[in-house]
Amino acid sequence: MADSLLLRLPHGAQSQATWLATGHAGASPESGPLSLAAARAGARPVIVLVPGADVLLTHAQLPPARSSVKLQQLVPYALEEQLAEDIDTLHFAVGRRDGAGRTPVAVVARRRMDEWLAALRAGGIEPAALYADSQLLPRNPAQAVALLEEDSVTVRTPGGEVLMLAAEALGEALELARDEEATRGLILYTGAAEWQRHGAQVEALRERFEALQVQRLPGDALGLLAQGLPSSEAINLLQGPYAPNRSLVAGWRAWRWAGVLLAALIGVHLIGQGIELVVLHRRERALEAAIAQVYHSAMPGTSDPAEAHRRMAERLAEVRAARSGGGFLNALAALAQARAAGPGMQLRALTFQSGAVTLSLTAPSVEALNQLAQSLGRQGWQARLTGGSATRGGFEGGIRMQRGH
Repeated sequence: MADSLLLRLPHGAQSQATWLATGHAGASPESGPLSLAAARAGARPVIVLVPGADVLLTHAQLPPARSSVKLQQLVPYALEEQLAEDIDTLHFAVGRRDGAGRTPVAVVARRRMDEWLAALRAGGIEPAALYADSQLLPRNPAQAVALLEEDSVTVRTPGGEVLMLAAEALGEALELARDEEATRGLILYTGAAEWQRHGAQVEALRERFEALQVQRLPGDALGLLAQGLPSSEAINLLQGPYAPNRSLVAGWRAWRWAGVLLAALIGVHLIGQGIELVVLHRRERALEAAIAQVYHSAMPGTSDPAEAHRRMAERLAEVRAARSGGGFLNALAALAQARAAGPGMQLRALTFQSGAVTLSLTAPSVEALNQLAQSLGRQGWQARLTGGSATRGGFEGGIRMQRGH
């Protein structure tokens, strides 16, 4: 038997749940609140037994259907005339179709399903399966099996039919079991208190069976019901709207290889992007080194790349200014033309910086320097005296000229 926790919900409001760890020889039932059962379960699946008195077990003649979903849609209408309650308030779960074409059906009020599941989840339990406890009563192919428990009696015929009646109808229940053609004997499981109340009635029916065995239960019937779990064809009530959400799991199983390939593709893409990023970083560092080398070659003695960049930008601006017509050669040409109009002047020094020319001259007089500046102005240059002084032979002064705007 697989390792799981078999949990039986209480039949009455004053009772407690009982549970038994399957797959462990010698394990005995425990009882208590559902929270304690959840702690005992751990990671094991929990199989829950609900009171069989709340579940109607019947059969329906249904047309062949390829899916259980289709059967669940058909069965309410097939049984509608046999049920006193509105089918919209009932939950239908279907079993495996038998050789005679009949489909076993379990019917339970939706209200009860909601109550059971709410109580289980409040206790921290998400059931793997939900069965009526009456369906786990062991089956014997030659004898009827009955369970007399508290105020009810459950009978399983050799054919597998399950009958559940009040304990007061014990005689009728056993008579129904005896009437089945394959029944030759009866095995009755009962507690001490139940036997004390109903033993005489059972003994009165002994002669009607070829053999009648009475088995006294030491406590709860959960151990007996656990014996019927491996071979049981019980109907799992967790169907339709109550089915566990296994669609995601099934979807993952169907697409897991596609998911693995997609993950591998994404991984390869990310690795490629990472390698490309490393290569780009290396190229960036190489470019920075080359730029720094150019800066040091063009600007010797400059250790700060930002300062070298600024100075290089200034040099480039000077070159562009020279190319636009305000350069050194144009300045010399304009100066030569202006000197021709004012003889007697000598050029002592000349400097060119940032598109401006600074001249140091000797002239016969300050008026001659003014005439030179005016001549440069007529050629489109801004020229102004920057200072001067009288000498024995004339006048020494400076002129600053730059292209006019």
